[in-house]
Amino acid sequence: MASDFKKLLVWQKSMDLTCAIYEAVKKLPPEERYSLSDQMRRAAVSVPSNIAEGQGRDTPNEFCRLLQISHGSLKELETQLIICKRLGYFEQPDFEYCINLIKETGKLLGGLISKIKSNSEN
Repeated sequence: MASDFKKLLVWQKSMDLTCAIYEAVKKLPPEERYSLSDQMRRAAVSVPSNIAEGQGRDTPNEFCRLLQISHGSLKELETQLIICKRLGYFEQPDFEYCINLIKETGKLLGGLISKIKSNSEN
């Protein structure tokens, strides 16, 4: 494991995603400012937060568990973005940018989870 979570590419990418979500939710209508907006921000913040917390844990199993929680938050966030798109709240470029960041972060998370599991089996 890396000694500093900030050096993890997956953490860096998830921070980009979090900032993109904060910018995107500014475009939501006023009636969504305290419901969908808050939920999306919480899900986005959860991703890098759980990566950082997991990296700071003592065991690979704990790190993996928190990475899996991050992965779940990504799926939650993806669902919320799809809802926003279906309701016409986001333009296609904003939607695609956030979805692509989710996909990239998800691939990195999956790779890190596999690597940790593989290393802990050896």
